[in-house]
Amino acid sequence: MTASTKKFFSGFFTLSGTIIGASFLALPYISIRSGLLVVFGYLIVLTIVVSLIHWFYAEVAIATPDHMRLPSYARIYLGKAGKIAALVATLIGFCGILVAYIIIGASFLNNLLSPFFGGSQFFCAFVFFIFGAIAVFFGIRAVSKINFLDAGLFGIVLVVVAIFGWSSWKAVNLFSGSGFGLLPQKAIDFFLPYGVILSALWGATIIPEIEEMLGVERKLFRKIVPWGTIAPAVFYLLFILVVTGIAGTEISSEAASGLKNYLPPLVSALVFLFGLIVVFSSYISIGLSLRNTLRYDFKIKKKFAWAIACFAPFFLYLIGFRNFIGIMGFVGAIALAIEGILIILMYNKIKGKWALTFPLILIFVAGIVYEIIYFLG
Repeated sequence: MTASTKKFFSGFFTLSGTIIGASFLALPYISIRSGLLVVFGYLIVLTIVVSLIHWFYAEVAIATPDHMRLPSYARIYLGKAGKIAALVATLIGFCGILVAYIIIGASFLNNLLSPFFGGSQFFCAFVFFIFGAIAVFFGIRAVSKINFLDAGLFGIVLVVVAIFGWSSWKAVNLFSGSGFGLLPQKAIDFFLPYGVILSALWGATIIPEIEEMLGVERKLFRKIVPWGTIAPAVFYLLFILVVTGIAGTEISSEAASGLKNYLPPLVSALVFLFGLIVVFSSYISIGLSLRNTLRYDFKIKKKFAWAIACFAPFFLYLIGFRNFIGIMGFVGAIALAIEGILIILMYNKIKGKWALTFPLILIFVAGIVYEIIYFLG
């Protein structure tokens, strides 16, 4: 295997592994709510959109000599206002994702422990938060650096679920949701998949690191970006078909809890354990990123930055932000949309291709307007 091939696969698995986080766990439930045709349509369109955003960000990273994060790139190309917008979007995005990971981590941990100690979702959330905060405080990067293995773990889980749940898989379950499983009964559910799928496909935060990883082989970006984005989308499609076909309308918002009645207890426990490992490692990675953003971009002292990064999301959980799908939809439709618009504006500063990029801006703006209306309503 040549050095170029090794770098391609390294970049490919880094991007796809970063993209496959916890957001996709909501996709089977959303398929039941909004219909398969709607979800598949969003998956196709947003895969193209996000691939383009990743491509644009790669061009920005290549054109800028130093290795930076989004706020610093925005400051260079868009000025102070751009940097502030990037920081706000980053903070909203990171905090929202951390709250979502607390919700999912608590659910997985509760399902693991409840057969032995009884169930307490809040207690499990507290335990998850404590261990996560300790890991972020000491900066355990050994866990955060293996995020690319998360995709492998979820791949194993998908195969295990497919094998042991095959006897319960029925094609009719795919069409058991609203609108005969193809279209939503309620008009508002037509827009439900947008923010969640956008979150599930987003991997822009890792683009600068891949650019650094490639070194002189930067031309590989043009292959890594599309394939590294398409691969998770294909995985999501298989995940939806397998999980929805097994559980149908009994699927839970984070998929795993709704599957336990269709799997042997040991297999179900394995699914929850692998899910917990992946979510916990992702929590540490995002927590460290938020802590460092507060330190380096807001000039906040290390311990105070850690306290904000860990306690702010848990406080949001305590005061009632516990709707996994609602949170991921908000993060995708608001925070990631702002990031996408900023990346497009920076790309246009370099390339000036407004005819290509302006429709993408309209998509993001429409998503922001919808999410605000939905949230206020």
